[in-house]
Parts: sequence; structure tokens; C-alpha cells
Amino acid sequence: MKSINCNGQLVSLETPKVMGILNVTPDSFYDGGMYKDATSILSKVEKMLTDGATFIDIGAYSSRPNAPKVSLEEEKQRLLPILELILKEFSNTILSIDTFRSEIAKAAVNAGAAVINDISAGNLDANMMKIVGELGVPYIMMHMQGTPEIMQQNPSYDDVVKDILLELSEKVAAARSYKINDLIIDPGFGFGKTIAHNYSILKHLRLFENLDCPVLAGVSRKSMIYKVLEISPQEALNGTSVLHTIALQNGASILRAHDVKEAVECVKLVGMLGS
Repeated sequence: MKSINCNGQLVSLETPKVMGILNVTPDSFYDGGMYKDATSILSKVEKMLTDGATFIDIGAYSSRPNAPKVSLEEEKQRLLPILELILKEFSNTILSIDTFRSEIAKAAVNAGAAVINDISAGNLDANMMKIVGELGVPYIMMHMQGTPEIMQQNPSYDDVVKDILLELSEKVAAARSYKINDLIIDPGFGFGKTIAHNYSILKHLRLFENLDCPVLAGVSRKSMIYKVLEISPQEALNGTSVLHTIALQNGASILRAHDVKEAVECVKLVGMLGS
């Protein structure tokens, strides 16, 4: 049975779940700067929870290509007050923290966060897996070729699916050695991949189940949608729902989404097809 322990809540992933995105950065590609004050943040969180989000993923450091660097202190100052604000208002919320820094991960979990979502799978902070193992929280490990600053300059693979599977299998073994029990795999759509790479991964997403971990799909409003359709990220909701449907049919256990209501609808409708 696929389930993860989030602050004592056992969350089953037998039925796929939706992770709502809350970017508190001024420069994210889709919703940068939209959530600056307590009222707008709490309103957004309440809507996502009402619409059916199981997790809320908070990011305080934009990982879009060419994003500027953010100091440790600034990331902490952006993140921790918002984390505490949300948990004060919605105490049972399962908060995931989108960070690649172990110090941020530790501070966030100590403040009540339940999951760590690391875009680098430990590559950008050698202490991350050790700290997550000590904290005893679920760990989302994403594949990324290079760093956010350079990842889209010239991504190349011998075989994108095989190469990522091999890298992630090594990461799973490393995480297990640090006694991380609840692992989730994210193949990293758009992170050091061309559009063709992204669609190859989506087509073969079920192969990632061979790693014996639930799979998270993060395709929401990304360039693999809006560049193909020649539209803006703001116009990419319909395309997002199409790719969410394909991801679910190919074994995704979690959809990380800007638009929770529509993602939950995808889960319900695909669920009607049975296994």
C-alpha cells in the first residue's frame, strides 16, 4: 500500500492526491508576486484546501531558469512567517516546503512543516538527506540536470528516461541509507530537459514505478505546454489538465498544481476508469 506519514497523519496515495502550489517569491514564472500579504496568502490557501488539496507546497526561492539567487536569510524570512501564519489559521494543513537547503528544511519542520520537496535531490546541499533522515519526514526527490541558473542552456542525455531512472535509483539508495522511509520521486519536468525530453518522460512515466516510490508529476502551466501551444502560462490551464490526465493514466500518485480544483477533477474522472 502506498502511504506516507505526515506529522502523524497517514496519507494514502492509492488514490492520487493534489499538491497545491503557493509561491511566495516575487519572480516565479506564473504567479510571482501575487501572494505578498496575510490576507491574499490565507485566501489562496483556503481556496486550495476547499478545492481538495491534500498538501500545500510553499516555495520561497524561484527555481525558474535564470532566477536570481536568494540568500539563506532571505529565504528563511520569506518562508517561516508564512508557514506559521498558515498553520495558525489552518492547523491540520500538511505543508510541503520547496527548498534545497537543509537549514531551511530543519527550521521549517521544527515550525510544523510535514514534507520536504527538494528540486536537487540532495545535489545542492550535501547535508540535506542526513537532515531529512533525522527529521523523519517524507522527502520528495526531483531530478534536475545542472542548476536552475544553467539547466536549460543545453540539456542532453543518451536516453532521457533511462538516464534519469539510473540517477534517481542511486538517489533512492542514498536516501534509504539515511533512514528516509517515505520517498517520493519527481522526474523533474522542465528542469534541464527539452520539450521533447519532457514528453518522452511523460509517455514513459510508469517506468518510474520501478523505483518502488510514489511518483509526483509537476507539469502545471509549464513551458512544455505553453510553448507547444504558442500561448502564455496564464492561458495554459486546459493544456495542464490534458497532461495531468495523461500523467494519472501513466501512474502519477501526486499532481503538483497551481489550479487545485481542476486537478482534483482530473483525479476523479480518471479514477472512474478503474485500474
